[in-house]
Amino acid sequence: MNVLTVFLLQAPVANPNGGSMMWIMLIAMFAIMYFFMIRPQNKKQKEIANFRKSLQLNQRVVTAGGIYGVIKEINDSDVLLEVDKNVKIRIDKNSIYAAAADANSSQQAK
Repeated sequence: MNVLTVFLLQAPVANPNGGSMMWIMLIAMFAIMYFFMIRPQNKKQKEIANFRKSLQLNQRVVTAGGIYGVIKEINDSDVLLEVDKNVKIRIDKNSIYAAAADANSSQQAK
């Protein structure tokens, strides 16, 4: 007898769980990914969006490029920053981050 006939003659082994264990593990994996990856990222994005909505004139901020400045004008999609005396730049609102503003306030405390 060759090996192929031996394998074909063996009775199939029935899974006592009926495949439910595979579904439980799959659902558990998605739940873990949601609670440890997706949910915290969505929460962080909401915090950043709320910070950008609450920008005020004369507020000190830091841009994504690391430029420190004071807000002098706020439009719908951009902000005018004064980075030095008589030096103003216009940047996109999306390049200002809440964590950067927190770092700026901690730097002033030194």
